[in-house]
Amino acid sequence: MNPLAWLGMASLNGLANLGHFILFGLHAFSSLFRPPFRIGLWGQQMLEIGYFSLPVVGLTAAFSGLVLALQSYMGLAELASADLAEDSTPRVVLSALVQELGPVLAGLMIAGRVGAAMAAEIGTMRVTEQIDALHTLSVNPIAYLVTPRLLAATLMLPMLVLIGDVIGAGAGYLLATTKLGLNPGTYLAITWETFSWHDTSIGLTKAAAFGFLIALISTYQGYGSGGGAQGVGRAATQAVVLSSVAILAANYLITAWFFAL
Repeated sequence: MNPLAWLGMASLNGLANLGHFILFGLHAFSSLFRPPFRIGLWGQQMLEIGYFSLPVVGLTAAFSGLVLALQSYMGLAELASADLAEDSTPRVVLSALVQELGPVLAGLMIAGRVGAAMAAEIGTMRVTEQIDALHTLSVNPIAYLVTPRLLAATLMLPMLVLIGDVIGAGAGYLLATTKLGLNPGTYLAITWETFSWHDTSIGLTKAAAFGFLIALISTYQGYGSGGGAQGVGRAATQAVVLSSVAILAANYLITAWFFAL
């Protein structure tokens, strides 16, 4: 009944959970450098996270490029002039996709598609005692279940973002040149002029960080789940919610860090 006691208990529980999460992540990360190296599992997870997520990431990037091209052109043409809109539209589309929308939207899509699946799969193994069976077989469950997913998500999300950037920029180009009447040669020239390896490195760094966070949070939620089917569903829900919040927070921190350089 004491509010201060309740606040202290909540703080201690939060710190304890944070400590467990950090130790879980350190254990999973250190398993990358300790044999046995399960190359087959790594490849399987890369295929699942990367190849099978390409359609949803590609569609998201395409529609994002279309919306960016349409809104930037219409807004600039209304506020300034058509010439300024023609010059600025390719810059806005490419910069927004490469630095912000590409990594963030791809991360959110992967969190919804892959993060929930990771939490549900590992949570089901927990409640059906398959993880305990791995212990009896002298197999490290974290190295077997978590580390391959962590590596695959960290490596594949930047590749998905890179492909999504190309698709989104291409969709913006098609809309601008067919519906808005922009000159194709001028659009391509401005796009190439706007392209920057610094901006690309920002986007790919964000994508790698997002992939790491999605895999770590999702596997942690599944690994610690309990309570039957209801617990597995709760773990999948929390994995998506916490991963999405972590993506948005990490996006701000990485952006602020790069601009502070």
